Amino acid sequence: MALSITDECINCTICEPDCPNNAVFPGLTHYEIDPDRCTECENFFATPMCQEVCPVDCIMSIS
Repeated sequence: MALSITDECINCTICEPDCPNNAVFPGLTHYEIDPDRCTECENFFATPMCQEVCPVDCIMSIS
């Protein structure tokens, strides 16, 4: 599984440094998550850190 950042992203940059896999990066209009690198923080944290720190709840699970 992986996570995805929706269009509601406000480009606050808070999530990028918290990703242990360096999967979060600035996209053309908002931050994005590389699904090939995202592990939802498995083996690092109990919950995905980007979701924990996001102030607008714009990071969702994708199948």
